[in-house]
Amino acid sequence: ILLATVKGDVHDIGKNIVGVVLQCNGFEVVDLGVMVPTETILERAREEGVDAIGLSGLITPSLDHMVHVATEMERLGFEIPLLIGGATTSTTHTAVKIAPRFSGTVAHVNDASRAVGTLSRLLDPKDRDAYRIELDEAHRVARERFEGKRAATPLVDLDAATANRVALDWDGYRPPTPAHPGVHRIEGWPLAELRERIDWTPFFSAWELAGSYPAILEDPVVGEQARALLADANALLDRIVDEDLLTANAVFGFWPARSIGNAVELVDPDGSVQETIPFLRQQFARKDSARGRQPNRSLADFIAPAGSAAAEHGDWVGGFAVTAGIGLEALTAEFHAAHDDYHAILAQALADRLAEALAERLHQRVRTEFWGYAPEEDLDNDALIAESFRGIRPAPGYPACPDHPAKRTLFRLLDAPAIGMSLTESCAMLPTAAVSGWYFSHPESAYFGVGRIGPDQVAFWAETVGMSVEEAERWLAPNLGYDPAAGTPAKGGA
Repeated sequence: ILLATVKGDVHDIGKNIVGVVLQCNGFEVVDLGVMVPTETILERAREEGVDAIGLSGLITPSLDHMVHVATEMERLGFEIPLLIGGATTSTTHTAVKIAPRFSGTVAHVNDASRAVGTLSRLLDPKDRDAYRIELDEAHRVARERFEGKRAATPLVDLDAATANRVALDWDGYRPPTPAHPGVHRIEGWPLAELRERIDWTPFFSAWELAGSYPAILEDPVVGEQARALLADANALLDRIVDEDLLTANAVFGFWPARSIGNAVELVDPDGSVQETIPFLRQQFARKDSARGRQPNRSLADFIAPAGSAAAEHGDWVGGFAVTAGIGLEALTAEFHAAHDDYHAILAQALADRLAEALAERLHQRVRTEFWGYAPEEDLDNDALIAESFRGIRPAPGYPACPDHPAKRTLFRLLDAPAIGMSLTESCAMLPTAAVSGWYFSHPESAYFGVGRIGPDQVAFWAETVGMSVEEAERWLAPNLGYDPAAGTPAKGGA
């Protein structure tokens, strides 16, 4: 089987685990690595004479690249099975977007433990036809369910959704002014400090061991594996910390801001607009509840609207980018040279955990010190992991702000390359062990999912960021509540 992380994407922990599992079960794996163009995937597949192709991706733009691979496989007459996996993939997306593009067999593999069974059935001459029928039927059911759900939750126009924004008291609220406005860098953050703040539950999830830490260590099914994995992780962490094998850097900033409808404007002291940042809004029809009609949320709702008393006082928005992955490439290369794939994957997983710990620790210092709107906060690590604090740090590419190109604005405002960070053409972050996002301080700010959006909002977003509607539709494809092929969206929106 040929494995590849698709073009523009740099994440491969899951793919590497799949590769090891398959090799341990007698499969020959041709791993092309990350950021692999479609042409290279298909050329190598023919050169190597592989029996199947497996595609991986983490960020949502990867989904579009997977569709392109399936389309090209059909055009070029491929007949071998196509396997789809990665954090942003799903059975529904595979059924709705990928399988219709390729007349061969397409299977979604949602975790590494299923890869062996799936591939074995796909390649078994006695079973593959029956399995193909099972998959086709599952895809048909998934498509019907998807269409039924979409029909049951209609969209409202953007103006109506904006009018139903989150209602906050902007006349009686005084936004906190950052104690340290502007952009700041902290390089060489102590790894020992971050180690103490690691959230281990996602670490075990990356290895597909289900359970919450520390309870997972006593789990009757996976406890023994979890304890062994944690021991190996701590042994490697000892070396990483003692030898300074990784470097953790952070950059963050705060800017005066006000909201205008579905966008946040960063303003200079003279009142001129420095930057206009659109934030997507929920556009599905909201139902009445015991507490009244639920709002159509946007992150812009948590910044004081222009003309309000709070805006006259002065509101702020923050941003950050952190990495704990500087040095990771050299460390994994050392393990690969020794044919030690296990420790190479372990190093990647630990770097990811250190980056998340840095994001959490920096947010804590922002709340208590750099912005300083919660100076009396005193929470232990469990409370921090549970997010029992004021304020949020939503990340571009995630449900509350699913548009990845926002990272371009964020990186420019912060000058993230100055701490060794960059973006791929698909807005994946390098080094891979990285986190970035916005800071909102309002006490009622909260996370949510944008969900499906309509053509009027796509047109508004495209116009605001200076992009064609067609390109915007590609970036926002996972959130589109309509079929772009049915017509060009009309310009509009607030």
